[in-house]
Amino acid sequence: QVQLVESGGGLVQAGGSLRLSCTASGRTFSNYAMGWFRQAPGKEREIVATINWSGGPTYYGDSVKGRFTISRDNAKNTVYLQMNSLKPEDTAVYYCAVGKNAVMPITTTQRVGSWGQGTQVTVSS
Repeated sequence: QVQLVESGGGLVQAGGSLRLSCTASGRTFSNYAMGWFRQAPGKEREIVATINWSGGPTYYGDSVKGRFTISRDNAKNTVYLQMNSLKPEDTAVYYCAVGKNAVMPITTTQRVGSWGQGTQVTVSS
């Protein structure tokens, strides 16, 4: 059974930084894209950043470009999200995701095979 465990969320002031981690277990994920989504109260879940299976091509949502960086360590089955210059509008529950099909990129929630339980990120103004 696939399990994704996130960590690193919390409360931070605007302009601060946080680093999220997500460790996967249950099978090998080195052939699967991984990514981060977020969902604020009353809003739909949106894509934040994704990274392909080899750690090469990455994708970022427009609202986080230039501020967030996604990376992965396949030896540790872990994906990271470095979040800098945080804004109050970044406040949300952040979810780790692994792709549904090997090699295929994550472009929408439909391409996600498994989700983490979510970690709260709160940015105060």
